[in-house]
Amino acid sequence: METRIALIGIVVEDTNATEQINQILHGYADYIIGRMGIPYHQKGVCIISVVIDAPQPLISALSGKLGMLKGINVKTIYSKAGGGDGHSC
Repeated sequence: METRIALIGIVVEDTNATEQINQILHGYADYIIGRMGIPYHQKGVCIISVVIDAPQPLISALSGKLGMLKGINVKTIYSKAGGGDGHSC
């Protein structure tokens, strides 16, 4: 099955959900290229970005599971189909 590259942005407003987020992400570890978490103490939130290379249905399932958690906001953006030209950023 063809894969897509996506960036999943997660804003954590309820840090009690952190363990659930980690458990969900662990289940998709084989597809995750990288992950970065940034605590923003002034606003009382954490921002997590997850880069994933996976089939479209799997990315949608992951985003959906994360989006159902209380106190979590999730948005997903996708690369254009077919990927880039092989050059670095």
